[in-house]
Amino acid sequence: VGSGSYVSPFPFPLSPALLTWALLVGLAVPPRAQGFLDQFSYAGLRLAGIGVEMGGVVSDRLTRAPSPALRIDDGMIAPHVRVLFGASYFRGEFNASEIAKFAQRLRALVSDPTSDFTINVGQISWSDFETDLDLQYLFPNGPVETYMGLGLGVHVRNGNGTAINGTFVEDALDTIVAGLNLSAGVIVPVTPGFAVTGDLRGSLTSELRSASARAGLMLRFPHRGPP
Repeated sequence: VGSGSYVSPFPFPLSPALLTWALLVGLAVPPRAQGFLDQFSYAGLRLAGIGVEMGGVVSDRLTRAPSPALRIDDGMIAPHVRVLFGASYFRGEFNASEIAKFAQRLRALVSDPTSDFTINVGQISWSDFETDLDLQYLFPNGPVETYMGLGLGVHVRNGNGTAINGTFVEDALDTIVAGLNLSAGVIVPVTPGFAVTGDLRGSLTSELRSASARAGLMLRFPHRGPP
């Protein structure tokens, strides 16, 4: 190797210019941002509460549907930031507009000179079982807490209907997709061990946009460890 060549210490090619750029980016991280990241710690994670909620879901493609939910408070990962695990379920019927579009597509495939046939698609339902993990910022408002949060969810969906059962249409509706959640709500303590909760939540996936409103009760577990 000549004295003018450069040998990368890594198992992949890395030019001196790229190495210099990477070092400058690392040095450019402001101390304030590093201090913010230092606030996050697993030390505050614990089972802080278990709750059940009941409400309803509206969406851009389905009829309104009731929806139960389970919430598990996993404690604080940073000052005022809690980790919340959730699971929810709903089952709605495709709305009249979606059914009309489907029937129109089927009608376009039929070759009938008289066009005196009818297509009755009937009802087609779509169920959604979601598990999600949220980071929620708790606003200090005295005993009553409000929050806003952002999270990720996994949706397991199942389609069902007389017109689609056993067809590729049903297979297309039986999906597992990821989604983005936005949440806001309130926690009202009733006793040291119980709280009334209210939750507004929006969910965005590639197939469906939905919003839900629920209320319920949460059993809260006091922190017994060292302060």
